[in-house]
Amino acid sequence: MSQHAGSGQQASWGELLSGRNGLRSLAVAGGVALHAVNVYIATTILPSVVRDIGGLEYYAWNMTLFVAASIMASALSAKAFDTLGLKKAFLVAIVVFSVGTTLCALAPSMALMLFGRTIQGLGGGLLLGLCYSSIRVVFEERLWTRAMGLTSSMWGVATLSGPAIGGMFAQSGHWRWAFGAILPVAAGLAWLVIREINENTVSNADAPRQRVNVPVGKVALIVLSVLAVSAGSLSTAVTWNALGILAGVLIAIYVVRLEQRPGTVRWLPEGSYSLREPMGSIYACVALMSAAITVEIFVPYFLQTIHDLEPLAAGYMTAIMSMGWTIGSISSSGRGSTVARFLMRSGPAVTALSLLGLLVLVPWLDAFDTGWVWVLSLALLGVGLGIGMCWPHLLAQVFRSAPSGQESIASSGMITVQLYALALGSTLGGMVVNAAGMTDPGGVVGAVQASQALFLLFALAPALAFWAMARVVTAKRQSDQARRQQAA
Repeated sequence: MSQHAGSGQQASWGELLSGRNGLRSLAVAGGVALHAVNVYIATTILPSVVRDIGGLEYYAWNMTLFVAASIMASALSAKAFDTLGLKKAFLVAIVVFSVGTTLCALAPSMALMLFGRTIQGLGGGLLLGLCYSSIRVVFEERLWTRAMGLTSSMWGVATLSGPAIGGMFAQSGHWRWAFGAILPVAAGLAWLVIREINENTVSNADAPRQRVNVPVGKVALIVLSVLAVSAGSLSTAVTWNALGILAGVLIAIYVVRLEQRPGTVRWLPEGSYSLREPMGSIYACVALMSAAITVEIFVPYFLQTIHDLEPLAAGYMTAIMSMGWTIGSISSSGRGSTVARFLMRSGPAVTALSLLGLLVLVPWLDAFDTGWVWVLSLALLGVGLGIGMCWPHLLAQVFRSAPSGQESIASSGMITVQLYALALGSTLGGMVVNAAGMTDPGGVVGAVQASQALFLLFALAPALAFWAMARVVTAKRQSDQARRQQAA
């Protein structure tokens, strides 16, 4: 069936999850699930890790290096797909991820833990890039938002299994086994890929197989910009913080100038650097909404330090954010054009308001004693819910707005932009909480000050996304009209 045949028909969950589509969905979504489970295990056990092997000042670097490595690998995913084929590329990603996980489980110091997290990030970034990029060619266009919703819902699987695995092992004093528990999941995914993923799984016969050139130098510079900001965040001195941010911004500006040279091998498709263009607005919204969720890195520490919660309880409270993302993604995907556009505009507002709610509730020492824990849980839910409301439609629009012949780099660029925003978000978050007092004076007082600064500043990200989403909604309206005319 052609890419556009039947695009006017309403796709159903049954069509996506039955027959060959069901097996393809399980393989693609399983890769996201593996990555997401690992993220929540690591987030849940990290307070126990630093108590055991030290390195509190490098707390945020566990996520920063993980995501920075993921950026490089995700940018290579389209090339890996093109060179190795879908099956071999998936298997390479799983093997690299498993090696990194093993190193984390055996790490005797924070330095080696960070090395293992970097290797994990390489495998995880390649895996994520392959999962999202393959949707465009594995499924017909009318199934894209359903497929995006399904892959996003895998974070819901992680909210149940990740904190449970991490919390149980952390409370028993065996946090290393939490990493070990990921390895059987990776082995299961590898078996599924070997059994079900072949070159003939591609159902979208009209999707062009594009030759891909990867601008490795540019991507390396983007990673360097993240690391420059990260290096500045290690100091509590404002001068070093500012220098790190300045260096990161200058490197990013240089990459943009390189992208504008005629005949260059592009990292992102044309129009990605202007908010006046659909692609630029889409990527801006992806980046801003991704940055907003990075506050979850610090929530377990805040809950354990301020409210004296056990690791398991703190992990599940934090996981409510991704549970909201899952609920929003599943409930919004497959909606009609008018409803979808409304959800895209409303999502950033819900996330921004929820972060402002956390600004009040998390540092409130008596929140749990006075029964406000339920309101706090709703605020945590709202952070993810707002992202999930717009996410499937936002990512599907990447495919539809990409310039002709640049669909492959648009799809791989989507996850690269998301990971770049996650890396910068976690790094800037670490800078904010350290400057606000998480390490000095530390303790409850420092955690309260850090949480207030973090939630206030990060509420600005979805607020800016609310403004940028207007251009994306306009682009969606235009593409919806074009699809209806083509179907007619």
